Amino acid sequence: MKQGAIAILPLASGAAIYGFAFGILAAQAGFPWWGVAIMSGAVHAGSSQIVAVEQFSGGSAILGAALAGAALNLRYVGIVASLAPLLQSLPLHLRLLAIHITGDENWALTMAERAKNPAIGAAFLLGSGFVMISVWTASTALGALLGASLPDLKAFGLGFAFTAAFIAMARGLWQGRQNLLPWLVSFAVTGLLVMSGLPKAYAIVGGTLCGLIVATVARQRRSTEA
Repeated sequence: MKQGAIAILPLASGAAIYGFAFGILAAQAGFPWWGVAIMSGAVHAGSSQIVAVEQFSGGSAILGAALAGAALNLRYVGIVASLAPLLQSLPLHLRLLAIHITGDENWALTMAERAKNPAIGAAFLLGSGFVMISVWTASTALGALLGASLPDLKAFGLGFAFTAAFIAMARGLWQGRQNLLPWLVSFAVTGLLVMSGLPKAYAIVGGTLCGLIVATVARQRRSTEA
């Protein structure tokens, strides 16, 4: 656990900056600092938190915001499945805890270290995960606490930070040309649904599902050809 906690520190420092900015913008959208802290600790998923806050600030319904956030986090189904060999020996309560504190950063670091050293396992994942959730919760709460006393940041163009954060995350998730068609389909469907007047939250869900269908069909076709 100590090894994982130390190894994740460079990534945690980046997440702290990102979390602080998110906290400021959440406060500007009307969220109290303690509400942001509870969200960060209970949800612990930056992308879904960003879209939920953005949807709430835009007047979307709770269900729509929740569905949009869930659609963005569908990747965690695959991430958790990949952790099965690490977690199978743990009792249920520790497995559930490990799943909750698993994020993109500590999952990627754990799998990369495990590829070099098979002895790396659940303890490394837990140690790095505890650091990440602690840093994320503290930085978002601090950002919200300070953001409540700042002027309207959107007047300075900082509202674009939500979009910029997603662009940065998308760059990290890009795996090559096989992503191109599903991403284009998701983008096109979401854009068309928004232009048709559908609430943005539901448009995100629709675009995500269409992209998943295209990705699944393409993967099955590649498997058949192989």
